[in-house]
Amino acid sequence: MQDKDSEALRNQRRRRKRIARMKHTIIAIIAGWIILSMILIIFLLVRTRSMERKLDELWQMQRVMNQQVPDTEALPQEETSGMDTETVAVTAPASGIDETDNLAQDGDVHKVYLTFDDGPSENTDVILDVLSEYDVKATFFVVGKEDEASAAIYQRIVDEGHTLGMHSYSNKYSLIYQSEDAFEADFHQLQDYLYEVTGEKSRYYRFPGGSSNQISNVPMSSLIRFLNSEDVVYYDWNVSAGDAANAAYTPEELVENVVSDVSKYKTSVVLLHDSEDRSTTVEAVGPLIEALQDMDAEILPIDEDTQVIQYVKADSAR
Repeated sequence: MQDKDSEALRNQRRRRKRIARMKHTIIAIIAGWIILSMILIIFLLVRTRSMERKLDELWQMQRVMNQQVPDTEALPQEETSGMDTETVAVTAPASGIDETDNLAQDGDVHKVYLTFDDGPSENTDVILDVLSEYDVKATFFVVGKEDEASAAIYQRIVDEGHTLGMHSYSNKYSLIYQSEDAFEADFHQLQDYLYEVTGEKSRYYRFPGGSSNQISNVPMSSLIRFLNSEDVVYYDWNVSAGDAANAAYTPEELVENVVSDVSKYKTSVVLLHDSEDRSTTVEAVGPLIEALQDMDAEILPIDEDTQVIQYVKADSAR
């Protein structure tokens, strides 16, 4: 009888152990499934964000490339669909400068304004180092980034005598150009943030895609009038390095792209980019400065005395 009780007790213990193992296995499977699901969700979120950034960059790149000044003496005549053509004319640079009057003659001094879009990034710091080495000032049309490193770069731009311009807070076309209210909110968010960080209220703006972009859901004339009401001057460009397409050109080719067009004009506003994926541009900055200095060009930051390069006449939008 005692042996039977002992055997029953042993069987009961074995069953408990099996049940315990099954519970542990089930818990482990469920926990593993939860962890794997979380990892998969995080991975998909990261991939989605990455794809959104790439799509937005490709969208921007295509629009900017379509609007880059070609290798001719005339600036692009953009289509005006979606714009109020009765109040806004899409023309050669306006408001203070005429295309014909801007053509350089023998003996003219070339005034060159190097402008960098899409920063700040680590590349911005390197570019600032190069500019400091050559004692050259430039203009940075920045986007909104609230990390400590970016805040330090905004401050460095101001402290070292460069011009701090605005290029929208989000740099997302679908958000910025959704409506007038969306544009104004984005503008104020960036201007207020830059003032909070640097103590300087930026007075210069570059539209993502340029003032003659065909992306905006609202007439660019309305956005230009808004900037006018804020006492903010916007700038397009009449010379492009061609670095909007990542790795499209070598540093030497970027320099040649700029110098060949700068030689045509008295005043040149040069489009460059200092985002994190523009290492080729970084390599080109030093040689570009040397090439411009060899042609006795004046390299200047945009200020209130700079002749304005605009594709859409600001005066017509008031």
